[in-house]
Amino acid sequence: MKTKDIRELTVDELNTKLKELSEELFNLRFRHAIGQLENTASLNTCKKDIARVKTLLRQKEIEAGK
Repeated sequence: MKTKDIRELTVDELNTKLKELSEELFNLRFRHAIGQLENTASLNTCKKDIARVKTLLRQKEIEAGK
C-alpha cells in the first residue's frame, strides 16, 4: 500500500483500514505459528502498512489541533 493512496483517505476510513490491517496481521501470525504461511515477508509488509496508517492518523490529529 502506497502512502499516496493512504493520504487520500478520511480519518474514519483510516481507522477502518487500521482495524483491517490489525486483523490481517493476527491471521498472518497465526498461520505462521502453525506453519501454513509460505511468504513470511508478508508479516513485515503488513506491519509497515500499519505503521503508515498510524503515522498519517497522528499527522491528521496534529493538524486538527492547530
